[in-house]
Amino acid sequence: MKLAERMSRLGTENAFTVLAEVAKLRAAGRDIVSLGIGDPDFDTPPNIREAAKRSLDAGRTHYTPSAGIPELREAIAAYLTRSRGVEFSPEEVVVTPGGKPILYHSILAIAEAGDEVIYPNPGFPIYESVIDFAGAKPVPMALVESREFRLDLEQLRRAASPRTCLIILNSPNNPTGGVLSFEDLEEVARIAQECDAWVLADEIYSEFLFEGRFRSITQVAGMKERTILLDGFSKTYAMTGWRLGYGAMPAAFAEKVAQLNTNSVSCTATFAQDAAVEALTGPQEAVREMIGEFRGRRDMAVAELNRIPGISCVMPHGAFYAFPNVTEACRLLGLKNAEEFQHAMLHDGGVAVLARSNFGMRNEGEDQEYVRISFATSRELLMEGLSRMRRLIESR
Repeated sequence: MKLAERMSRLGTENAFTVLAEVAKLRAAGRDIVSLGIGDPDFDTPPNIREAAKRSLDAGRTHYTPSAGIPELREAIAAYLTRSRGVEFSPEEVVVTPGGKPILYHSILAIAEAGDEVIYPNPGFPIYESVIDFAGAKPVPMALVESREFRLDLEQLRRAASPRTCLIILNSPNNPTGGVLSFEDLEEVARIAQECDAWVLADEIYSEFLFEGRFRSITQVAGMKERTILLDGFSKTYAMTGWRLGYGAMPAAFAEKVAQLNTNSVSCTATFAQDAAVEALTGPQEAVREMIGEFRGRRDMAVAELNRIPGISCVMPHGAFYAFPNVTEACRLLGLKNAEEFQHAMLHDGGVAVLARSNFGMRNEGEDQEYVRISFATSRELLMEGLSRMRRLIESR
């Protein structure tokens, strides 16, 4: 089968690969606790589901404008203005089926051969994949344990160059749970302005902040005009299967992203957009309860991880992931690296975790082993999974 050369540069999201492996083992009769996938175990709140039903019953099943229905763009602009403290207008908003199209369309619109795109590492694997696919050069920006997985600012300064066309941020971060400080954002802003680069701020976990106040780079003077803000409904409203995301950006660029929508997906499902209006404008108690539960799970998971021989874990301040250091645990188990740790935990321990290599290549000088633990599952399953990790390590 002959394919275009660019297909060889396209990566994947291995969380779904591991999910498929878990399903295969379960089908064969194995009892597996999955701490791999980042999918909230809560159902979409009832008021949002009811709004979708009303929309369907009203026959709202036809095409919409590629940028989204006006009511939703207005609701998103109002939410962003309120939550970020920066004025947004509906003309700056584009609605997409999931958050990934904003990432994909933005990189395709900005980056080309010879350009460089800086992205967080470890980070969401689709960043590196799409940068490569677009023909640009991916330039990793190290997140370091000694700074609670915030940026290595010196390394960032070295990475930036006149060829830098885009800097990607993700705070709170997947997979580490790290949160950038406002000082970090100010330094990124300085570098972006010096390079005349865009910033893509992936803020999909913005509501999942367990301490302090969320800060966006759009709050830094002069940065809203060069920032693409990515957010969505999958995490905050437990709507992963609905595929609802959006971007906020300068209006002229929004027109280009909407044009890419027209050329790829046409538009986002109408009844899903109606449900999203209800999500933003309706009661928020379910969101607050979910985030409170995730905070409790985080505290429990980190405390338990730090009691397991050979494992240490810094406290994540956002998202719903822990990123424990398993270097010594690998030694105790006679394993070379986190990839072998992931395999042993799944096949010998009955618990699915994701090795650090699922989130980008090692940074220069990186010599520690990490795995990602998702606490987007019940406390009972979370504790059972961590107990299985402990038992396997203590048995060797």
